[in-house]
Parts: sequence; structure tokens; C-alpha cells
Amino acid sequence: MFIQTEQTPNPQTLKFLPGRVVMKEGTAFYKNTVEATDSPFAKRLFTVEGVEGVFFGSDFITITKNDSLDWQVMKPEILGAIMDHFNSGEPTINNDTNDKGKESLLENSNDSDIVKQIKELLNTRVRPAVAMDGGDIIFDSYKDGIVYLHMQGACSGCPSSTATLKMGIENMLKHYVPEVKEVRPIDV
Repeated sequence: MFIQTEQTPNPQTLKFLPGRVVMKEGTAFYKNTVEATDSPFAKRLFTVEGVEGVFFGSDFITITKNDSLDWQVMKPEILGAIMDHFNSGEPTINNDTNDKGKESLLENSNDSDIVKQIKELLNTRVRPAVAMDGGDIIFDSYKDGIVYLHMQGACSGCPSSTATLKMGIENMLKHYVPEVKEVRPIDV
């Protein structure tokens, strides 16, 4: 098994590409072992010292580490854990109900036309671009001209995530949805 790695805009996060399907649908983000109870794969990755976040995309895994350890030390252990997982035959997640990002962007009958437009733009233009950097975006809410979003994976805690939100997402949403005045990050 050949696993490629890619840098992300966040120096504390590395993207691993195993050349196999990681998630059949959606995404999943775990900040610790307690949150990972439904994921044998995430639990395995959290056994590696220094792992502070695990994000699963369709064909990649994004790992966030703490500041005290170096990627040169951690990378071989993470690669081993990824290979062990795929050789084990275990699922990534025992139940595929963890995709908050996908759920947050599904149209809801209670959504206003503005919220429907925002979700459509996030789904078609933002999520694919953010996934390229090893992350995802969850729509939280829209109120009084402000869109509240939660960044996941490589985007969570990334030094450039504020610029991504303000210069990229906010400008695009303002262009297509004039009612949008601002985009703000939230912590979940």
C-alpha cells in the first residue's frame, strides 16, 4: 500500500492519501478519543502520541498534531496505523451518521430562500475547494445578515482560515447573496 502525504495551509495538519475510499459519503471530524467511540479508524490514529485531531474525507485522512512533536517523528507511526486499519477490514465508522457537514448543508423545509442560496453555494463552490486543503465547512446559521460557519479538519485552527472565511467565502457569498453582510467562524 502506497500512502501519499500533502502539506496543508495549516502547519500542524498533514493530509494522508491512501489511494482508497476512506468515507463512502460525507466527512467526519474527531477532536479526541472520547468523540471517536464510533470509529475504529480514528481510535487507532489517536493511539499515536501527539495526534489531536482526525478528519476523514472521501479519499483522504487529515491529521492534526500538537505543537510539541515533529512530523518526522509522527509520520511513520501514522502511516503504520493507516495501513493497519485498511488491512484489518474494519469500517472507518461503525455508523455513517457522523457527517455534520453534509447534514448542515442539506436543504430544510424551514430554510428561507437566502439560506437555501447560501447552502447551495457552500456545497458547490466552497466545500470542494476546502476539501482540497484537507478540511470541511459546517453551516451553523444565518441571522441578521451574518453567516456562521464552523471549520473542520485542516481548516480548524489554521492560521489562514480567517483569510479564507473573510476574503474568499465572505466575498463570494456577498456577491451572490446581497443580503449577506458578514461571515463569522464559530467553535462547535
